[in-house]
Amino acid sequence: MKTTVSVSFISLRTSASAILPRTPFKTVHWPRAFTVLMAFLLCTPCVALADQNYSQQVFFENSLSPGSYFYSSGKISAPSKLELVDGKLPIETAEYISGPNALELQWLSMPNGGWDAEVDLYAWRNRIIDFPGDSLFLWLYAKDGIPAADLPKIALRFMGGGFTAQLPIGSFIHDLPPGTWTRVRIPFAQFVSSSVRPFDPRRLGAIIFAQGAADGKEHTLYVDDIRIENGAHTNHTPAAPKLIEAKGYERHIDLKWEAAPDPTVAQYVIYRSMNGEPFRPIGVQRYGVNRFSDFLGDPHAVASYKISARTSSLEESPLSAVITASTHPMTDDELLTMVQEASFRYYWEAAEPHSGMARENTPGDDDIIAVGVSGFGIMAMVVAADRGFVPRDQVVDRLLQITGFLARADRYHGAWPHFLSGSTGHGLAVFGVYDDGADLVETSFLMEGLLTARRYFHVDNEKERLLRANITKLWEGVDWDWFRATPKKDALYWHWSPNYAFHIANRLQGWNEVMITYLLAIASPTHPVPGSLYYTGYCAEGHKYGERHTYFGIQIDMNYVPGSPGPLFFTQYSYMGYDPRGWRDKYADYFVNNRNEALVSQAYSIANPQHWKGYGAGSWGLTAVDGPKGYREYKPFAEDDGTIAPTGAISSYSYTPQQTLLALKHFYRDLGAQLWDIYGFRDAFNQQQDWYSGITMGLNQAPMTVMIEDGRTGLVWQNFMSNREMAHIQEKIGLQPDESK
Repeated sequence: MKTTVSVSFISLRTSASAILPRTPFKTVHWPRAFTVLMAFLLCTPCVALADQNYSQQVFFENSLSPGSYFYSSGKISAPSKLELVDGKLPIETAEYISGPNALELQWLSMPNGGWDAEVDLYAWRNRIIDFPGDSLFLWLYAKDGIPAADLPKIALRFMGGGFTAQLPIGSFIHDLPPGTWTRVRIPFAQFVSSSVRPFDPRRLGAIIFAQGAADGKEHTLYVDDIRIENGAHTNHTPAAPKLIEAKGYERHIDLKWEAAPDPTVAQYVIYRSMNGEPFRPIGVQRYGVNRFSDFLGDPHAVASYKISARTSSLEESPLSAVITASTHPMTDDELLTMVQEASFRYYWEAAEPHSGMARENTPGDDDIIAVGVSGFGIMAMVVAADRGFVPRDQVVDRLLQITGFLARADRYHGAWPHFLSGSTGHGLAVFGVYDDGADLVETSFLMEGLLTARRYFHVDNEKERLLRANITKLWEGVDWDWFRATPKKDALYWHWSPNYAFHIANRLQGWNEVMITYLLAIASPTHPVPGSLYYTGYCAEGHKYGERHTYFGIQIDMNYVPGSPGPLFFTQYSYMGYDPRGWRDKYADYFVNNRNEALVSQAYSIANPQHWKGYGAGSWGLTAVDGPKGYREYKPFAEDDGTIAPTGAISSYSYTPQQTLLALKHFYRDLGAQLWDIYGFRDAFNQQQDWYSGITMGLNQAPMTVMIEDGRTGLVWQNFMSNREMAHIQEKIGLQPDESK
């Protein structure tokens, strides 16, 4: 990449030397108020609103898909032309602002023809679509330059269906110079609604580029780093971050740095040198996230790195000092540990700062913490303490923070809501008006983690004694019996609301993720339910519980829907802590059943009845996850659009170690450039649609850490089952030893 940068309306210019080692920027003199603000920020712990700010500023930064941008489309009316890849805009990988790519518009505008290209907002889960800025900013580049009159027109569409009239981009820029990145500002005040709805720029949902002058010439324009910001600009050179670690693994190098809080920073820029060649920028990381994963693909590579901090107008800090690292071949055990540690980091580094608990997803809403997800994260912390990923005493401190927060947070008959505000501890009705109270299943996932921690942190010192006491008090406060909602009291119910009572009326029964809820309710020392509830509730005969089917010669004792064994998370969430080995009820040995479900999932991908791209022995794992069109409960035969979730296969390690290792190696070695990130494997991918998830979900990372550990050492199983309340839970509900094992 060798470029020059100019900025429309902003006096800034950098040359090709921007990609080489440079001397620090000149000294800038600041107004006193700004200096005081910066001093405050540098001395105050970060409030961790980075993802929220990112969501409210960035419209497009780069494409995860290698060939085209998934959230784009184009239409053409002959004789005009527009280059598309499977109906989407191609990406450019040699010239960019925010590495590793930019959008490419390649067109021919002819009389009586037309073309348009739409770039849609990636509306990930819990994204705050509320852009407070007053202007749209775009970086544009053309190798040969483009006259202003020949640039495309632009229109905007906002959430809810409204749209604006077109504006010529050339009205906001002089002729686009050749080989120069130029930043263009278009004030929202210039746009006029062309629909029946008034224009609402805060709800911007799509940017539409359209044919301008029919000049009959072929043009190529690169577009990058599209942001919504205020037009006012203040020159400011950020402080240099400190690169503190570059650690090599088999095919990637993990970078970590320290950086002073500075809200003017838009990105950290990662520079890499291979084999002594000049440093060049190869990627960016959003402000507030101080880690980057560089997937090289070569197990024998040596790379050197520098990083910088820069503003959206490319005022850039001096570069950090150089750190060099190398990749190297790794054993199966080392690869498993690598996945466990990276997955655990989500709960350690991306946690909500006030509570210490896990966010639902990142990027996302910074304030939404998920109760059940946090229970999974606590089990991952136990693994981390045992394997030395972080010091044991630091894990204890984090758990004291979490249990203190939980004691103050909203509870309803001892049960927590599904979601809490990290800043206030109040419940958040994310799923609708009736979801404003207790969630018993999420509470059981949380208690699964807390009870594991209570047993593991058994040292007789002040902090660990306090932690055990905190957990016991929370555990004893859950009134499980309250959730037997009907006069028959023959089952547990998922939700209770102080305003709508049991209005949701979701009875917990059938083959799904809620076995742990019944086990804990029966085991409760203070508010237990009778052991018979396991059979009248969870194993309710009316739900066709225990229907046996055979798929690919593999017997499944639990059928979720006709013709499908169900998604793989059924075999994981209840069994991260509860050890299913060696016991059975009258329907199944759940370890055997869970193993067979994983084997069916792999066999289904090998058979690939719908002929999706990428399926096979090493690419399997259908489970509930956000796919290309949002959340779906993917399961063999019944729900499948080509979307694979790595957590499905990787979290099956405790059942199918050989099959999981096949998937792990394929996901990492063959697809790692798109699938591997700072928290391990990405949430999901779909090679058929060339789609890769851009978020990390708390539900999906911890099961990989925990279920790998259960398969390797049984650590979490042993600690959860060693709680005195769980010691005889099988006998209490009438399970029998499986004599065949």
